[in-house]
This record gives sequence, C-alpha cells and structure tokens, in this order.
Amino acid sequence: MNADTHAAPEPAVKLPKTIRLDESDTHAFEHPAPAGEWAIPGGFEFVGADPEAMPAKQRLAFGQGFLGLGSFGRSTLAVVASVTAAERAQAVAQLTQHLVDAYGAPSEEAARQAAELEIDFAEELCEGHAAGRLLMVEREIEDGQIIERFRTAARPDKLDHTKIWTLVPDDNHDDEDKA
Repeated sequence: MNADTHAAPEPAVKLPKTIRLDESDTHAFEHPAPAGEWAIPGGFEFVGADPEAMPAKQRLAFGQGFLGLGSFGRSTLAVVASVTAAERAQAVAQLTQHLVDAYGAPSEEAARQAAELEIDFAEELCEGHAAGRLLMVEREIEDGQIIERFRTAARPDKLDHTKIWTLVPDDNHDDEDKA
C-alpha cells in the first residue's frame, strides 16, 4: 500500500469569518465588512489612537469590531470556520498587502511576518471551538495599552426568532366590559 493512503488527516484549521445576523453593522460602522470574509481582531489599527477623540462609528469599531480581510471593514461578530491551507495563505497575502499599502510596512517581508502573527492569533481564538461558534471582541484602553477580551456564543437558529407569546382574549374579565 502507498504510505499516502494511510497518512493521518490534516488537523482542522479554523479562522474567524465575518457574519451578519442582521443589518446593524451597515449602520454602526463607517466601513462595514460584508459577511463571509476571513477576519482578525485587528486591534493594531488603533495603536496610539484615543477612543474618546474618535467619531462614534470609529469608536464602535475600536470597541467591538473584527477586521474583515478583503474589504478591511469591520464586523461586530465573527464565526469560527474551517479554512483550507490555500485560503489561509490568501488571508496572509491580503493582510500583507494591506500592511504595506495602508501602513507603510518597511518591507514586504516585515509585513508578511506581521500578517502571519495576526493570522496565527486569529487561529488561536478558534482553537477548541466548533465551526459555527460566534466570536465577539471587546476592546478598551487600560494604562495606555489596548486590551482585548473575547467571548463566544452559540449561533442562534431560526427558532430563536419565533414569536414567544400570543395575545388571547381574557375570559375572566368579560363582566368588566359590560359594566
């Protein structure tokens, strides 16, 4: 038998992907990320910034936005998703180019190394979580440093949006209506 036929399966690699459960991001962020982009926390965009001096939409992006890798817009939520090696490499390439174009990285190699670190961190956020798990970020400044906290939640299903009560006539108060 060929050794390749019995090779251990490649471990599932996961990255965050932008998701929209409603249209609120289109109103909340100056540059909302479309659903379905690979995402990273992207807190590096705010290094040296003063959230108190930011316009409201930028302050919201600072406080709770993931950075979509494509549009480089923001998303309130990300979802854990399986990623192929080719998709991961493309995410690194997109972020590398963004770091060169938008931030003037000193070299493409330096940008690629920084992009790899960001993608590695995003991958770590997904470890231990099943595909479909929602990720949320909360960011604030403490002692001059950006502090990021992450939470997870189950993705709501369609039943979560069903009607939870129905109005029915109250037979006990018919006499009051006649008075």
